[in-house]
Amino acid sequence: MRMVKLGKTGLTISEVGFGGIPIIRLDTATAVKVLRHAYEQGITFYDTANAYRDSEDKIGLAFDGIRHNVILATKTIKRDAKSATEHLENSLRLLKTDYIDLYQLHQAAQEKDWDAAAASDGVFEAVVRARDQGKIRFIGVTSHSLTMALKLVKMGFFSTVQFPFNFIEDAAKDELHVAALEREMGILAMKPFAGGVIDNATVAFKFLRQYPAVVPIPGFDSVASVDEIVSIYGHDNTVTQKDRGIMDDYRVKLGKQFCRRCEYCQPCPNGVMITTAMGYKLIASRMSPAVSIDFARVAMESIKLCIVCGECVERCPYELPIPEMLKANYDLYETHRNQVGA
Repeated sequence: MRMVKLGKTGLTISEVGFGGIPIIRLDTATAVKVLRHAYEQGITFYDTANAYRDSEDKIGLAFDGIRHNVILATKTIKRDAKSATEHLENSLRLLKTDYIDLYQLHQAAQEKDWDAAAASDGVFEAVVRARDQGKIRFIGVTSHSLTMALKLVKMGFFSTVQFPFNFIEDAAKDELHVAALEREMGILAMKPFAGGVIDNATVAFKFLRQYPAVVPIPGFDSVASVDEIVSIYGHDNTVTQKDRGIMDDYRVKLGKQFCRRCEYCQPCPNGVMITTAMGYKLIASRMSPAVSIDFARVAMESIKLCIVCGECVERCPYELPIPEMLKANYDLYETHRNQVGA
């Protein structure tokens, strides 16, 4: 595993990091095993967030005693200083450390996010104070809005920017990455698998490795998934015409509107299983109608609970028309049911 500099922070990290969302699905012992295995395979950068349930706790347990050997990044979604300080103190406790290497403003996607963060008694005031106290080494920002991310990068306040980047969502490689590199910022790539819709790791990382200044942070939920990605980095990178064809096939199949399974829309107040139901079209493209119905039945039937209240739309960082997409997926589900007589 090659080591790289994270922008001008001076931090040296592995060329691929570890995203901390998937370990929330694992029991503690298994999560610790996966985390320690990743460390043993040379991964030194671990990204989590206060919002990722017990992810911080599991990471803290995994690296207790060897904390100085890893770089820990976490985040707060809060915009006021008081709540953000509470988040930070909780993160320090769970991660079993007295400092965070990289503390990020989580999902700053709208003007109102930055206005609140930069206001008197806003989160930015709190994190700067914490940095001065030695509790934070560097401050970063994450976003799903290209326009807002570019604005935040150009402000010059942050040491890193974290933004979605994969061969389907590659707009960041132009103006955003250029602006970040001009300012010697570290660039972290979330969603290297586009939220799980890309299931070809080799092709996904062949694309990403063309951009050595960008550090992908895939989520891992097993020892095998760690080994798969690490093994890719053990070979020279060559993107073939066949690889490009595979990428094009994914782009055509997914189009511009698809769910990245970030789960910001959840929970639905009425019990709709949004994430699974949003993926029905993709499920159906990979399975027979009969298998698709059986696999997704519970989630698809939950769509009937939708009252189009709009809460999910307000929460979605990609501004997807979720109720409309759910209805279209349910119509496809019904078509399949009629086909197989289910």
